[in-house]
Amino acid sequence: MTCDGTVNAAYVYLTEPQAGVRSAHMHPCDPVDVDGMINLDFDEQGRLIGIEVPAAGSKLPAYLLRSAERQDTEGS
Repeated sequence: MTCDGTVNAAYVYLTEPQAGVRSAHMHPCDPVDVDGMINLDFDEQGRLIGIEVPAAGSKLPAYLLRSAERQDTEGS
């Protein structure tokens, strides 16, 4: 998982980040159903490869955000 505190977003990888798997299709979840946007990324074969979580501070537990690889300088 990566986290960027400057934009309050996190990304949960369901593959090895170093594997270089690219998203071929993004499916946004209904913001009303999840109280904000969450995006699901799929590869060319239709497999779920990652979850983008905008507003991560209000959607994910603090311990997950603390343990995430930082993509910003905040929290390093």
